[in-house]
Amino acid sequence: MATELADLLRQHDVQVTVQRIAVLRAVSGQPHITADGVAEVVRAELGVISKQAVYDALGILVERRLVRRIQPAGSPARYENRVGDNHHHLVCRSCHHMVDVDCAVGFAPCLSPSESMGYKIDEAEVIYWGHCSKCLAEASKTKSSEISPQRTKSDRRGSPPKTSANSRILNPVHEP
Repeated sequence: MATELADLLRQHDVQVTVQRIAVLRAVSGQPHITADGVAEVVRAELGVISKQAVYDALGILVERRLVRRIQPAGSPARYENRVGDNHHHLVCRSCHHMVDVDCAVGFAPCLSPSESMGYKIDEAEVIYWGHCSKCLAEASKTKSSEISPQRTKSDRRGSPPKTSANSRILNPVHEP
């Protein structure tokens, strides 16, 4: 695989280094990975790499269109090696898991504005937001297992019912 990645870098006029190959391998292995995630993967493979070296490698890979940078609002930038097909993304509001979704219609750009304002448009970037099936299932499970507080004689006389920490619904968060 390293030889294939080195050839890919050369085809895009990128100087081949062990660090760049490791960064490209990390992005290829984990779509939608953050720069911190890339650094962790590369450190596990190479032992040592600075965060700046990771950002530099990601920058050149994005510039040469070997990697795509996506930055959903309120989230760190994420990187993927699926480039050139103008696909879009779904992001979970709870766990922030991101998945690819193909274009809604047609070819790039697969969505067109009502007015181009003189621009020659070649790409549309769309991010859909919602809740993934895991978070929906966890929220449903948490709601159905909610414990109803027991009312005591004193509660029946007008004081509010006592609740325990177990009876509160917590916002579930999980790693994808």
